[in-house]
Amino acid sequence: MAKKKNADVNKTNAMRLLEQAGISFRIETYEFDEEHLSGEHVASQVSLPADQIFKTLVVRGDKQGIMVFCIPVTMELDLKKAAKAAGDKKIEMTHVKELLGLTGYIRGGCSPVGMKKKYPTWIDETAMLYDEIAVSAGVRGAQIIINPEELKTFTEAVYADVTQ
Repeated sequence: MAKKKNADVNKTNAMRLLEQAGISFRIETYEFDEEHLSGEHVASQVSLPADQIFKTLVVRGDKQGIMVFCIPVTMELDLKKAAKAAGDKKIEMTHVKELLGLTGYIRGGCSPVGMKKKYPTWIDETAMLYDEIAVSAGVRGAQIIINPEELKTFTEAVYADVTQ
């Protein structure tokens, strides 16, 4: 049940929104199956180093409610640092079953661009080290390669140290 590579991906909402905003990006596609949804698997098939591939995590805070964190696939979200960055006392990961309803995206295809609602978003500060990073294009099997500053501006995100 592998996904085909290259130009087989239909344009996603995330791609359309970036195009409408005049933001330049490129798409890289990769093969996946249900057994291989990890960021490390994506990194093995995309032309960027793993530290430049960012996963999108959705959390719930005690004050802010639903929030989004984009962090390198090689790292873990530090819940204490993330809560501090958000001004919350405590945050927890949302359950994977909630993801589609909250964001419009499924696990392995969650993009910080084009969610159902605009949630407060943080991007791990390591993104500033690179000219480009990759985030999900909104479907499994496709990554948006984009300048992190442009992604930050478009999503109204904040850079923060949120990983361990």
